[in-house]
Amino acid sequence: MDRVVSSNHATEQQDVRREEALTVAALLAFAGGYIDAYTWITHRVFANAQTANMLFLWIHAIAGEWAKALHYVPSLSAFVLGVIMASWLRRLAGANAGPISLLIEIGFLIFVAILHNRLPGVAGTLGISFVAAMQAASFPRVESLAYSSVMATTNLRQAIEGFYSAVTGSIEPHRFRRPSIFATILVTFGVGAATGAYVTVKSPALTLGRWVTPIRYLSTARAASRPS
Repeated sequence: MDRVVSSNHATEQQDVRREEALTVAALLAFAGGYIDAYTWITHRVFANAQTANMLFLWIHAIAGEWAKALHYVPSLSAFVLGVIMASWLRRLAGANAGPISLLIEIGFLIFVAILHNRLPGVAGTLGISFVAAMQAASFPRVESLAYSSVMATTNLRQAIEGFYSAVTGSIEPHRFRRPSIFATILVTFGVGAATGAYVTVKSPALTLGRWVTPIRYLSTARAASRPS
């Protein structure tokens, strides 16, 4: 199975869409880690990791701690709406959905950064989770391989499977490409999380605008570019 996936990847690698480039995926992973660190430190809720939010919701619910359980509902709800928005955008815009989605996300982040001073709870849970969902749904692949720019589990599995295949007999000439892609994404996600944690503690008022918006501008430019 790994050989089939690797072979298909090699065949398609020459025609990778710009929005599936590793550079774009790495930038988005950095932003994904950054945002999750920010929302956890500031609001004790994850913008991206809805598995954790759902887990905490049910742990508190089974203990009868309904106020704590309901704390995670807005983030989950906003994530649902973000996925629906991204799906609608793909249907409407087709191949241009990725760059358009990033522009919408940038606009939302600017709005959230402004709103955060007045309504930090709403901005931190609803707005950022909505943005995270749009990112996850709009950019599901890197070089034709399924990945996630907002959580690590899928990427870690892909990196391990790819490395195992590469060292145990894969005949693919670029057999280390797959694990190197996912290792890069994991590292940039981690660096993003570390950076987000540091900036959130040192200058919380500037956390969103200082780093996430420039990263998304770079991602938009890269995704919208075309070969010369």
